[in-house]
Amino acid sequence: MIAQLSDDRLTPEEYLAFEAESPVKHEYIDGRAYAMSGTTDVHNVLSQNALFALRIHLKGSGCSMYMANVKAQLVARSNYYYPDIFVTCNPVDRETSNSKRFPKLIIEVLSDSTEAFDRGDKFVDYQSFESLEEYVLINTRHRRVEIFRRSEGSLWTLQIYQDKGDDTDVVVEFKSLELKVPLSVLYEDVALQQAV
Repeated sequence: MIAQLSDDRLTPEEYLAFEAESPVKHEYIDGRAYAMSGTTDVHNVLSQNALFALRIHLKGSGCSMYMANVKAQLVARSNYYYPDIFVTCNPVDRETSNSKRFPKLIIEVLSDSTEAFDRGDKFVDYQSFESLEEYVLINTRHRRVEIFRRSEGSLWTLQIYQDKGDDTDVVVEFKSLELKVPLSVLYEDVALQQAV
């Protein structure tokens, strides 16, 4: 998210009509449309690596995954987001082609311009998805994956997977999908961004 479209509030219907015609994607938050920023090489490679691992695992499972161009719709707040990647296993989500309401797993690849929002208000909004079991943040400056998991009583716990500084290949576990992926696979061919 980078810039607000205007000071004018839009209804969800106005936003969807505008978004259908716009060459630039916008997230819709509390009645306002915000233009999405572009991505970097490292962001794209990390997203593709995660998507590839998920695709192989989910084949034939009845779950579907989406990348960047399909919206996640928060019905309770009438907000729309474009997660970098998300997975839904709810058959109701097959009824709509442009937005989904029951994500099970959401992945965001962090960037300097969105990291605070991804960790803050966006995560708070995502928690309103009752179907959401895991929220994943993939770091672009360090080989580190953070997974927030919903536990009993809707409490969220954090598990961090990162390099140990030796030859050990840490295995990232996506418990919601019963999938284990080596950190080296997620970071394959990635030239990490320099820390600022």
